[in-house]
Amino acid sequence: MTDTAASEALDSAIAVIGMSGRFPGAPDLDTYWRNLVGGVCSITDLTEEELLADGADPDEIRGRDYVAAKGVLADADRFEAALFGFHRTEAAALDPQHRLLLETAWSALEDAGHDPLAAPLRTGVYVGGGVTEHMLAAQTDPKLAAQLGALQVRILTDREFLAPWISYRLGLDGPSLTVQTACSTSLTAIHLAVQALLLGDCDTALAGGVAVDTVRSRGYVHYQGGIFSPDGRCRPFDERSGGTVPGNGVGVVVLRRLADALADGDPVRAVIRGSAVTNDGAARVGFTAPGVDQQTAAIVEAWTSAGLDPADAQYLEAHGTATELGDRIEASAATAAFKGALGTRSVGLGSVKANIGHLDAAAGVAGFIKTVLMLEHATLAPTAGAGRPHPELALDDSPFHVVDRAAPWPEPECGPRRAGISSVGIGGTNVHVALEQAPPRPAPAATSGPEVLLLSARTEDALKTLAGRLAAVLRTPGAPSLADTAHTLRFGRTPLAERAYVLAADREEAAARLAELAEGRAGSVPAGADDLRAIGEAWLRDERLPWPGRGRRVALPTYPFAGESHGAFGLDTVRAQSAKEPEPQTAPDAGLDPAVRALLVETLGLDSADDLGMTYFAAGGDSLAAVHLVGCLRDDFDIDVPLTLFLEELTLDELARRIVEAREPDDALDALLSEFEGV
Repeated sequence: MTDTAASEALDSAIAVIGMSGRFPGAPDLDTYWRNLVGGVCSITDLTEEELLADGADPDEIRGRDYVAAKGVLADADRFEAALFGFHRTEAAALDPQHRLLLETAWSALEDAGHDPLAAPLRTGVYVGGGVTEHMLAAQTDPKLAAQLGALQVRILTDREFLAPWISYRLGLDGPSLTVQTACSTSLTAIHLAVQALLLGDCDTALAGGVAVDTVRSRGYVHYQGGIFSPDGRCRPFDERSGGTVPGNGVGVVVLRRLADALADGDPVRAVIRGSAVTNDGAARVGFTAPGVDQQTAAIVEAWTSAGLDPADAQYLEAHGTATELGDRIEASAATAAFKGALGTRSVGLGSVKANIGHLDAAAGVAGFIKTVLMLEHATLAPTAGAGRPHPELALDDSPFHVVDRAAPWPEPECGPRRAGISSVGIGGTNVHVALEQAPPRPAPAATSGPEVLLLSARTEDALKTLAGRLAAVLRTPGAPSLADTAHTLRFGRTPLAERAYVLAADREEAAARLAELAEGRAGSVPAGADDLRAIGEAWLRDERLPWPGRGRRVALPTYPFAGESHGAFGLDTVRAQSAKEPEPQTAPDAGLDPAVRALLVETLGLDSADDLGMTYFAAGGDSLAAVHLVGCLRDDFDIDVPLTLFLEELTLDELARRIVEAREPDDALDALLSEFEGV
């Protein structure tokens, strides 16, 4: 390749500057990496007691072909609703996939060193998800429709709105696209985000996917000849392979053009050199079957767009469903694409599905994040439980070997570490991404002297948790400099209500003071840091802060989400709250004022009428809820109020009074007419 071609190819490179994900057995990416490099299978074997407690059909789970296994995502029903401006009723109705994507998008931006509520201009969102049990239950629940309005229920639960909710709640003004290509959804979302960055549609992009078919404990029924494994284990490319195992998870990455990321000092974790998407069309034996030619084409086109050859890769993260047809076709397609490596060296092959199961719409981003972590750690992670390769795949005559144990990933003599990631969707959409290790980051500027670390969270417990995690990071080898840590905490985090600050002269002292803060103890303050102490005190008072202006963005622990559980469908909370409501809906003839107040309490998910001191929007109200309330007031109470009434800066108490007064002129007119009739 000529120098000009190489330069042009590098101009099209996209930086991965932030990542966040939650996967089976891994609430965060540090745990995910430990599990991956340790070859841990995180698929859960569910007990009969667990299944029955979550409402499973006893006859089904005791059937001969029922497999009680799944890649379970812990705490998939929890959500820190207040951080995102949802009131309790909305949060309970909001689909778990929306909740998880919102929190994961927040964490990914923090991982990139950006304040989630002050992200760069023209930030786009490209995400997708699957169909959920919650969505189907919510959209057919007449009680919920009566409480929130049918349109609001759809907006809170339909996967069509996965991307728009992120854009709305985080204030992102770039394109907002919900992507659907079945199992290849999240890697397709990454490809579309890459294309949008290259075309200038946006300057930063969030991309990824989520899959939570249900938050309840559920296995599956194995059918002979079907796609699911008979024994609850997924063994890609293995002689014991018999099918895949479903799983739940979520992952989001933050992308920027490499030149922009380097210029702005973003923490580049890996580089996307090229990507491509194809469809098998009619060239396959059936709609759900994959095809060889277009899988090969996707791989070749992705590397060609990078000005490279597939043979330049040292590893391939395959789709790897462990189905007989799927693995055979994928191995054939990859062998055809990587033929340039045949006879010269062996390319590592793996699939994260062996570790966590098949995450459907989140499968691609799970493999993508795994590959970024391998590049960062210069380590090839094994495919969990890998045994002898399936003889029908003929891997001995291919460029590939299945990675069956953790191994160092040496940097090649002729270039950086490179890998490919493939994803295949039912319906024929094939995606491939060519990934490269990040360029070396220049060492931080030498600094000395004390720094002020500014911390905040929504609750005191979250603040303590955050301080403890930050202390642990600063004690690790290769920890960020104190100046970079201070800079990232100042500019890469959203200021929240609970606040604290720590003054320290070095990382060791900072870790000690943060540990004291985590334990609820106030530590001593070093002398001679009056200017920094003034910044800290201004931070506590939420005043405008002077700042020395040194430091750069680095990856630090992200927000420790710990929201409340919303039950199996997310609707249990709504129903339980309605059953315990201290001020239930009052009939109009029992008193108009208490009836209107009860309607506001129920619709906004408040604890009681004592919470009516908040404004409508502070209580989590929005335009759709206002439309619903206007309709309820008209239909149930024969009161017509303008929608603009809800836009005024009124407390809910005053709003209720104004609503009641809207009927009083008619009552006064009736009384006046009666008086005239009596004369």
